[in-house]
This record gives sequence, structure tokens and C-alpha cells, in this order.
Amino acid sequence: MRPRYEVILRADHEADRPAARVDPAGGGAETRTPLRLGVAQPLCVPLDVAANARAHAAAVRAANSRVVVFPELSLTGYELDAPVVSVDDPRLAPLVEACGEAGALALAGAPVAGDHIAVLAVTGAGVTVAYRKMWLGDAEARRFRPGDAPVVLDVDGWRVGLAVCKDTGVAAHAERTAALGIDVYAAGVLESARDAAVTDQRAHRIATAHQVWVAVASFAGSTGGGYTEAAGRSGVWTPQGEVVARAGTEPGELVGTVVDASGRIS
Repeated sequence: MRPRYEVILRADHEADRPAARVDPAGGGAETRTPLRLGVAQPLCVPLDVAANARAHAAAVRAANSRVVVFPELSLTGYELDAPVVSVDDPRLAPLVEACGEAGALALAGAPVAGDHIAVLAVTGAGVTVAYRKMWLGDAEARRFRPGDAPVVLDVDGWRVGLAVCKDTGVAAHAERTAALGIDVYAAGVLESARDAAVTDQRAHRIATAHQVWVAVASFAGSTGGGYTEAAGRSGVWTPQGEVVARAGTEPGELVGTVVDASGRIS
């Protein structure tokens, strides 16, 4: 049986900051199972949670990854009037099943009660609201409320900080998230094709400023809010700011990489 994740949410409090990791053998090196990161940009059908959950499930099965990151509002599309998605919504069952089969954690985007733009953490054990977007765009703020704290997930000893779109452009967000102790900064974003360079600039800045891996799932295709041509080009950046995995611009693409405790990639 594949292992399931224990998802531990950390808020932005001093007491939650982890102690430095120490090798029990005294060698000074970390000993963790390598982490496979995937970033996916599935085809999204506006407001069709059932169809989108199936597309997410297919991506999880294809990714062969422990963590699969999806774009902002990936389960509904960027439809700011979309009904909220609850954690017990039966339409999410195919995604839960796929995560159970793959031993994966999927980080999917959806509107949730509150109202918030959120990241749902999906495993074979079910769905939880993992994170609520802290920095909202002007149109978003007419309906949604900002989240109040950064969040880190502990996945098999790897600490994954979460972000959604505009969060990545606010230096304070990365600073507060990194202060909790992270290995990976994972973001679901939406940018227009003409602004594709914005995602690259932000990812490079966060990676190099905080010496962390950055995984960005970027919406591809068309969606609401005037995004007739979204950027796609999801990717993974090293702590040195180098791109090691890059999708193209089309919906349905996914890429990933494997990171070990030494920081090597494969």
C-alpha cells in the first residue's frame, strides 16, 4: 500500500518555526526521501467542477509525483461568481481516488466558504482547505476576503509553503512564508500570455532571495475575467533561480522534477 501524507498546517507564529534538521548519524546532512514535484495546467471547463476534477485526476495519475500543484481556481476556472466548493463535494471523488492510487498530494484551486480563494489539499484520505489567498486583486476583493496567515504543509519531512497568484508579487508574503521554514514555495497562478514574463521574474526572485525551490502551476487556455489567452508555461525553479522543468502554453501539459535532500535534481 502506498503511503498517505500527513498534512500538517502551520500558521505564522514564532513557536511554529522548526528547529534545524540534524542527521542522526552525525554526518551533518539531511536524510529525507527525495520529493517529486509536479506542476500541471489541465484543460479547465468554466464552472464544471466535475469535469475539472476528472482532468485533475488524470494529471495526478500521469504526473508520477508526490506533490502536484494546480493553477489558481483550477477547479472552477477564474469565474469570480462561481459557487463555493466544499471539502465534501462528491464531484471531487475522482481526484481523491487518483491521489489515493498515486500516493499523491494535489494542491488544487477553488473558491471556498468565507468567501475565499483557496488551495485545497487533496489526498486519498479526503480534502481539506489548506490555504486562503492573502493578497487579492481589485475585482476579487469585491467578493472575496483575504486569508489572514501564510501556511506550510509538512509532506514527508519536506516543508511546502503555499501561495496563490498575487501573493507571489508581494515580497512580504514570501518573507513570512519562508520565515516558517520551507523547502518549496508552491503557487497556483493565472497570468495573461502577454504577462508570462511576470511569473518567471517572481519565481526567480523568490527562489534566490530565500534559497528555496519554487513550483508554479500557471493557468493555460482561456478562462473568465477577460483571460482569453492565459500564459501557461508552468515550471519549477531551483534555489539558484534556474528553470529545471517547463511546460508549454497549451492546456493539458504537466512537468516535474525530483529533489533530494542534497538539493540535487534528477
